[in-house]
Amino acid sequence: MNLPYQPGFLGLTPGHIILIIAGLVFIYLAIVKKWESYELLPIGVGMILANLPYTGLLVEPSPELGPAQAGLLGILRYYGIFQFTILPQLIFLGLGAMTDFGPLLADRKGFFLGAAAQVGIIIAFFGALALGLWGVADFGLREAAAIAIIGGADGPTTIYITAQLAPELLGITAVAAYSYMAMVAVIQPPIIKLLTTKQEREIYMKPQLREVSKVERIMFPILLLVVVSLIVPGVAPLVGMFAFGNLLRESKVVDRLSHTAQTAFIDVLTILLMLSIGASLPAETVMQPETLMVLGLGLVAFATATAGGVLLGKVISRISKDPFNPMLGASGVSAVPMAARVVHHEGVHANPGNFLLMHAMGPNVAGVIGSAIVAGVFLEMVLR
Repeated sequence: MNLPYQPGFLGLTPGHIILIIAGLVFIYLAIVKKWESYELLPIGVGMILANLPYTGLLVEPSPELGPAQAGLLGILRYYGIFQFTILPQLIFLGLGAMTDFGPLLADRKGFFLGAAAQVGIIIAFFGALALGLWGVADFGLREAAAIAIIGGADGPTTIYITAQLAPELLGITAVAAYSYMAMVAVIQPPIIKLLTTKQEREIYMKPQLREVSKVERIMFPILLLVVVSLIVPGVAPLVGMFAFGNLLRESKVVDRLSHTAQTAFIDVLTILLMLSIGASLPAETVMQPETLMVLGLGLVAFATATAGGVLLGKVISRISKDPFNPMLGASGVSAVPMAARVVHHEGVHANPGNFLLMHAMGPNVAGVIGSAIVAGVFLEMVLR
């Protein structure tokens, strides 16, 4: 066709069509099913834009082309994620401002459950390494670390680690993390029921937690920032922003800053970050055999993280003086607050008088801290 321009449909490949359909599915899940709508909707739009040929949207800035010829999505990805990883770091500031550490401080057993849930990350890490050693996939230390973090179901941490260690996997690892976050209510209940008895799920816990003082609430983010950064320096950007955001919330002296961080600030960052993630899924990158392996390993990581938390919950239930429902261990993954809601709903289903939401929020928040620490260990291990 001797046309003065190139129509996009001439460049469409089966891979592009599959990814465009996948983007439409994400939009459907966000609008109709209301699964993680704030994330899946812009990711779906980004996937569609990334797979429309000849748009130039994915062209990244370079000295040869100049800034005027770079595409919008290419600029967002280059500066926001690949070059400086600004967006996932700043997202943690907003998350910190939205986080209430009260339930975790009121019942510190949540720290252990959050730590136990990280077993999924470790298992996926060695699984990816094994696939690399066996020659099944081209996975080394960097790729294994990036894939393993999916198990925490912590999107920003996954993006931060993958962008530094294995940028070629960024789109698929980030989408996997957010997809599994969206499917928490589908993935976790069967695992919980498999590992617990009906009597264990019925265990009643008083909904009232102990009162946490203002001093505790203010001191905790400060101690978290200092202690974790001294132990695992590589994760200081994430934990630092997380602690700073929480201090804005708990200080009660900067209400406008706290409100902005919880609303407009994190909303803008979410739009930019999710569009960038969707744009990291062009067919040329995704339609590879390793993609299915990444998705499979991520699912194994998330499932074993849930199982690890529940199994430790069973141990704590046996030795605790007070009634303790072992299902709380499932909330040790980083999917806040979806995992806590799943545990609460399962508790109500087993015993209508139960109210586990506040109890589950403690391990849930601890899981965020735990996955960030493991991510820092990976960075220290691989980069230094």
